[in-house]
Amino acid sequence: MDFRELNYILAIAKYQNITKAAESLYVGQPTLSKFLITLEDELGLKLFRKIGHKYVPTYAGERYVEKAIQILQLKGDLDAELADIIRRDIGVLNVAFANMRGIYMLPCTLPKFQDRYPNVKVNIFEGSSDENDRRLLDGQVEVAFYSKPSVSNPQIEYETLMREEELLICTCRDHPIGRFAAPNPASRYPKLDVGLLKKERILMMKPEHRTRQIMDNYLKDHGIQLENVLYTGSLPAIMELVSVGYGIAFIFETHLRHRVKKLPIDCYSFGEPRVTSDFVAAFRKGSYVSHYTRDFVEIVRNAVFHTDEEEEF
Repeated sequence: MDFRELNYILAIAKYQNITKAAESLYVGQPTLSKFLITLEDELGLKLFRKIGHKYVPTYAGERYVEKAIQILQLKGDLDAELADIIRRDIGVLNVAFANMRGIYMLPCTLPKFQDRYPNVKVNIFEGSSDENDRRLLDGQVEVAFYSKPSVSNPQIEYETLMREEELLICTCRDHPIGRFAAPNPASRYPKLDVGLLKKERILMMKPEHRTRQIMDNYLKDHGIQLENVLYTGSLPAIMELVSVGYGIAFIFETHLRHRVKKLPIDCYSFGEPRVTSDFVAAFRKGSYVSHYTRDFVEIVRNAVFHTDEEEEF
C-alpha cells in the first residue's frame, strides 16, 4: 500500500488548498496537483470539488479521509509493535498535556525519559483537554495527560494516575470573604459556600478546559449563577490575577503546588463532598501502546505522587 497517497489526500483535506498542502508535505504544488488528478482518474470519481481556491471533500472524499486516518493509525500501531519486538528503543513518542500540566510536569519527567531512551524522539503537544482528545482520536498523539471528564468518551481508555485531585476556591491572601470559611473535616482546607461568590469577580477558564466543565456542572447542579465572570484560556494569568486581588478562581490543588512563583493565595474547599477529579493518562481505545510509552506514563505517575503534601501555600 502507498501510504504516501493517504497522507497526500489528508493534507489536501486539512488545508483545503493545494499550495498549502504541498508546502506541508515538502513537495511541489504541480506534483500534488498532478497526483490528485491521476488518482481521481484511476478511481473514476472526484474526491474534492473546487470552490474558488478551496478543495472541499465530496462524499467519496470524506469516506476516503475517514478510512485513511484509520489505516494510518493501524500502520502506526504496527510500527510501534514491531519496534518493541526488535527492542532497539528507537522510535517516536507523541504526548499531549493540558496547558498548565505541561509547565510543571515536563521539567520533572522529560529529562528522566530521555536519559533512559536517548534514541526516542519526543513530540510535545499542549492544549485544552478537548483539543487533546481530538489529537488522541486523530492518531496525532499516543497518550494524553489531564483530568478525567465526568462523562467518559467510549473511544478513549483512561488509566488513573492520581485519585481525587481536589478543586479549590482560590482568593488573594486575607480576602474579606475568608471570614465566612468554616472548619471542614473532609479536607485539609476550610470550606467556603460557593453561593457567597455570586457577586464576586470570578476568573474562569474557557469551555474547552476540564476545570471549566467541572465547574459548569457544579454550578448547574447547585442552582448557582455567577454574575461577574471573566473568561480566559491562561491558568498562569488567572493565578497572578487572584494573587493581586483581581478576582476569585477555581484551581486544582496540584497546579497550585507546582506553580513557579509562590503567590500569596488562600485556598478553600467546596465542603463535603469535596469537588475532585482523577488525573489520568488517556489512550485511544484498542491502540497499541509501546513499552517506552508505558515507561513515560510511569515517570509521570511517580512525579505526581512525589508532591510534597505538607507544602504550605
